[in-house]
Amino acid sequence: MPIRTSAFAWVCTFILSVAIAAAAEPALTLDVWPANPPGQAPSGKPEQWTKKRVTDVTHPTLAVFRPEKASDTGVCVIVCPGGGYKALMMDYEGEDVARWLNTIGVTGIVLKYRVPAPAGTPGYVPALADAQRSMSLVRSKAAEWGIDLHRIGMLGFSAGGHLTAATCTNFDKRSYPPIDAIDEVDCRPDFGVSIYPGGVVRRGSDQLSPEILVSSQTPPMFIVQANDDPVNADNSAYLYLALKHAHVPAELHIYATGGHGFGLRPSNKPCSTWPQRLHEWLISQGILPAAASANRTQ
Repeated sequence: MPIRTSAFAWVCTFILSVAIAAAAEPALTLDVWPANPPGQAPSGKPEQWTKKRVTDVTHPTLAVFRPEKASDTGVCVIVCPGGGYKALMMDYEGEDVARWLNTIGVTGIVLKYRVPAPAGTPGYVPALADAQRSMSLVRSKAAEWGIDLHRIGMLGFSAGGHLTAATCTNFDKRSYPPIDAIDEVDCRPDFGVSIYPGGVVRRGSDQLSPEILVSSQTPPMFIVQANDDPVNADNSAYLYLALKHAHVPAELHIYATGGHGFGLRPSNKPCSTWPQRLHEWLISQGILPAAASANRTQ
């Protein structure tokens, strides 16, 4: 069974690469906002952590993980963990992903965005403001950090996948009043990666949610979901179709099995090879240099 053998070999290599990078700590951590975020009242309630799951986030931050200097490609990805806009899974959908990105020469930056939203506010609204601000903040640091201004993307899981799609389709108008010069910097991701997104499609319909405004100006996207995902692979399928009809370069992988929340967890299922597929897509789109393929397991 050569396909299974190849997949197993890749998974073993992948586990090793993550293990090698696992000792890495963030090079630095930045506040997304200079003071309280717009519309966010000061909160005396501390964040609630259970291992690497966090909720009650009112102070969004960016944790920057840099690759080895010799392998740095200048590409950067802001990583948005999932958690239903109620919590954030900061390990297998956050820090582990940033460390994996480092192994392919990419700076990974984990966004700890606000969750949950205040009562009566859609869950994505504070998070979208945090994501837009984060894109501008990272782009403003590009020269200082040696990042290519035109190769800064966003990658998200579940609710973070929805947030990625929303950020990729709402760059022309900020969801908050600009507060300083950072907000004059472009907040459009140069590419988006949406992994098992939820909430992209209106429940019970084949229409995108009103905040997902796909147009010809939407950046290229890479989308992954499992057919047996209880969140429903329609979210990925209809997002892909909207991108296709808008003539936006997009790649869609719907795996037969995998459920929801597989993240970077290795398994014997093809869905666990999505990082390899993403690596190949980044090269094919010219985002990563072709030379980077030399480090890819065949």
